[in-house]
Amino acid sequence: MITKDSIETAYSFLHQKRNVYIHSTLDWQRDDIEMAIASFTEDMSPELYDAVSEGRADFLRDHKRFQEDITQAVETLETML
Repeated sequence: MITKDSIETAYSFLHQKRNVYIHSTLDWQRDDIEMAIASFTEDMSPELYDAVSEGRADFLRDHKRFQEDITQAVETLETML
């Protein structure tokens, strides 16, 4: 079961991190955000992660697709609110 609280928490965290990430010019800062998000996804409810990731196991955990993934995640969570 996906609770409204879990959606709000995920949205707030990912939205804030995405805003810093897209404006950052520091590689170390972007890497830290990627690691923090990957760790966060491990603690997310599996149902919420599946809903946001559309079943992709490496969603928000793949360096090459991270910016695209985090943008998609924020948009998806926003529609779920």
